[in-house]
Amino acid sequence: MQKITPFLWFNNNVEEAVNFYTAAFKNSKIVSMHRAGNGLPGEKGQVFTATFRLADHEFYALNGGPKYSFTPAVSFMVNCETKEETDDLWKNLSEDGMVLMPLSKYPFSEKFGWVQDKFGLSWQLNFTGSQQKITPFLMFVKEQNGKAEEAINFYTSLFQNSDILRMARYEAGEMGTEGTLKHAAFSLAGEAFMAMDSSMEHHFTFTPAISFFVNCKTQEEVDFFWEKLSEGGREDRCGWLADKYGVSWQIIPDTLGKLMYDSDRVKSKRVMDAMLKMDKIDIKGLQEAYDH
Repeated sequence: MQKITPFLWFNNNVEEAVNFYTAAFKNSKIVSMHRAGNGLPGEKGQVFTATFRLADHEFYALNGGPKYSFTPAVSFMVNCETKEETDDLWKNLSEDGMVLMPLSKYPFSEKFGWVQDKFGLSWQLNFTGSQQKITPFLMFVKEQNGKAEEAINFYTSLFQNSDILRMARYEAGEMGTEGTLKHAAFSLAGEAFMAMDSSMEHHFTFTPAISFFVNCKTQEEVDFFWEKLSEGGREDRCGWLADKYGVSWQIIPDTLGKLMYDSDRVKSKRVMDAMLKMDKIDIKGLQEAYDH
């Protein structure tokens, strides 16, 4: 199980999106789908949550409605093994989508393109000649521009098995603020991430439509990540928070999924109802709701 898993908020089209992505990427599969009804909210029979894997990278998805929308502030970099693979992915992901950077040759890549697919999710496709790999990519814009390095240092200080792998900075005359990060690669809990600053005029920033789900084993671990990541940011309901850079996280004990999707729907509904009243998730409170 990934320690940190991208969590995608869809507007009542999770099933369509998950089928679309797993058809587009190789080494992909739908792990699970939980449908509304029998204690789970939403229109009965509609997929409420889903877990799926793309190129062996796990994702969670939620039918959350129209409240939040994806933006290119968080995209997913896809390293492609062949040019044909790059072309095929581009064809699939760009259908009814919006091209942000055309698939072409650039100074930094023989073949690269950036596209926002028909669901609004952003992908960067890069022919590298190496095995297909998907990496979350954070772009710090507007008031967050120039804070990418600070954020990376902060995140890598919190998670075990983390490292800063590479930092390249804008030089004078380049399209960015001199000294800020043009490109960075780092790992959190063994998972690869990328980041950059951008001083260009953008009409978007981070939103809760993409959050990072932190799987926790104990209440002490929940307490630690909740306190550290919410400091200077915003605490929301049901284990969600936005950190001081605007990036959204979910701090969730693995107990929640086990109890909430229990075969006894009366018990699982009590767990769901208890969770909906919480900000930081309390494992004892979940267990008491399940037992009583």
